[in-house]
Amino acid sequence: MRTDITVIGGGTAGLVAAIACAEAGAAVTLHEAHGSPGGRGRATAAPYIAHEGPHVFYCDGPHWSWLAERGLTGRLGRPSAPDLLRVSFVRDGRRTLRPPAGFLRMITVGRTRTAPVDEDFHSWASRHFGEEAARAAANAIAVVTYDADTGRLSAAFVWGLLRRVFAPGVPTVRWVVGGWQAVVGRLAARARQLGIRVELGSRITELPAHPTIVATELSSARALLGDDSLRWESGHCALLDLAVPRGRHDRFLAFDLDAGGFHESYSMQDPTTAPRGESLFQLDMPVRAGESPADARQRLGRFAELTVPGWRDRVVWQRQGTARGRTGALDLPGLTWRDRPAIERGNGVFLAGDQVAAPGMRGEIAINSAVRAAAGAVRAAGLRRRGTAGAA
Repeated sequence: MRTDITVIGGGTAGLVAAIACAEAGAAVTLHEAHGSPGGRGRATAAPYIAHEGPHVFYCDGPHWSWLAERGLTGRLGRPSAPDLLRVSFVRDGRRTLRPPAGFLRMITVGRTRTAPVDEDFHSWASRHFGEEAARAAANAIAVVTYDADTGRLSAAFVWGLLRRVFAPGVPTVRWVVGGWQAVVGRLAARARQLGIRVELGSRITELPAHPTIVATELSSARALLGDDSLRWESGHCALLDLAVPRGRHDRFLAFDLDAGGFHESYSMQDPTTAPRGESLFQLDMPVRAGESPADARQRLGRFAELTVPGWRDRVVWQRQGTARGRTGALDLPGLTWRDRPAIERGNGVFLAGDQVAAPGMRGEIAINSAVRAAAGAVRAAGLRRRGTAGAA
């Protein structure tokens, strides 16, 4: 079979890149080392559908438009009105309904400020909103960074995340029924519809002679391309998924303003993720510098006691994990997304993934970089780009 473009990696970035190339008229072969596509978009099998870290979409960027235009977002879930009120914060080791006043001022009247790229967030935010608010904000947004010291990152980077996640007004967050795994399934179906050749259990150790998109973790791309410069800052956190019989004191969302932990119920907005009468939660806790994952998991267990009271006696299913270097790109002071490893590597090789030079956060970076990598690979293959092929 003819292959114009090879895609290495069958996660979200690889599938999006392959689809974009095929829609432009290319003959595409995708290689995935595992037995199924999906990468970090994979979820556990029913009846408990849990992902590696919080997996939601925001509808205010090109990643969402790309998916929606092809009918790949699917049905959306929504928490009930009572569940929407089950949002709390953890301050000084106690659960509360309100964050510090300085944090509220920051994300409301203070949101029109512009933060600098070349200063760390803690210093900048402390100067404008006070140290307590700066610390609370950095820990609140650790849900996105998975970092125990988010305040050390670029002020512009962290401020951009805060303004999106805690934006007043109509929320842009979207919960897809079935989670990212359902989106992965639709991406894979779209790939089959377009005639993309998907080779599962296929580990590539040498680049082919035609245009290639490397859509793997940055560490794998570094080894494959023999390029030690393919490095970028990422987070490190402990993860806990647990299911319990539904209780009236359980929280929908909880932000740990002391240590950066985060709690979310999957099942309150998507009942298909757990059996009837049960609630499925995911919690994460950033691992501190020099701290063992085991110690971070102990702190995570204490955090869970505040958001799922008595969970150890109630739990009917649980799973633990650790994510390190797989949590998306983090920009240090003086750096922006444009400074990350470039998508175009020369000689017909392109990168896609959540730590390369494309805008967005976490999975958004993967999708946006994949679309850009596909455009470059199509040009390198000498194909004239045509319009997209419509919805799946």
